[in-house]
Amino acid sequence: MSRPLAVAITGGIGAGKSTALESFRRRGAATVSSDEIVHHLLATDADVKRALVERLGEEILGADGRPDRERIAFRVFRDREALDFLEKLLHPLVSREYMIWREQLAALPEPPAVCVTEVPLLYEVGAETRFDKVVVITAPPKLREARRGGRQDEREDRLMPDREKVRRADFAYVNTGTPEELDAWVAQVLATLTVEHHTGDSSDGAGG
Repeated sequence: MSRPLAVAITGGIGAGKSTALESFRRRGAATVSSDEIVHHLLATDADVKRALVERLGEEILGADGRPDRERIAFRVFRDREALDFLEKLLHPLVSREYMIWREQLAALPEPPAVCVTEVPLLYEVGAETRFDKVVVITAPPKLREARRGGRQDEREDRLMPDREKVRRADFAYVNTGTPEELDAWVAQVLATLTVEHHTGDSSDGAGG
């Protein structure tokens, strides 16, 4: 079974991870984001719903009776214990769903050469061992804050410094230019990864 080369995108909030992920998708890589997996879990997993209601209350449910992301975010904002609970609940489940997705890709008649997922807290939770390659997208703090509409984000103080992420990563990009420049860089990275996949370098990677 020829599995895809497993790639993670990480970086600070507002750095451009989602834009990079979309570039990989447009250029033929299989992609999924942690946010997409969380959305799926909130919409379909009865055990997740039950745990959230028990810990955070029924006010986190939307009009459709499902856990509502905005209500959950409002509930855990400035409540470190509630945020810790949420992350400990979801992170293992997100990892499980990701690994299932990757196995499904590998079982396809013609698996993609590369699969890419966005993992905001990759190094912070020790998830880098599940991947063959890591891509880090960085940008100066003021620019990232501007991209968030000037909103402060209390998760910032929990993140590993960019310089340490860059040191550990296989590919790093400072996203201070245009989306087109980021897309061109992604094209170069994907070309390199595709060559590595076809030459068999992925067989010894951490994602196995």
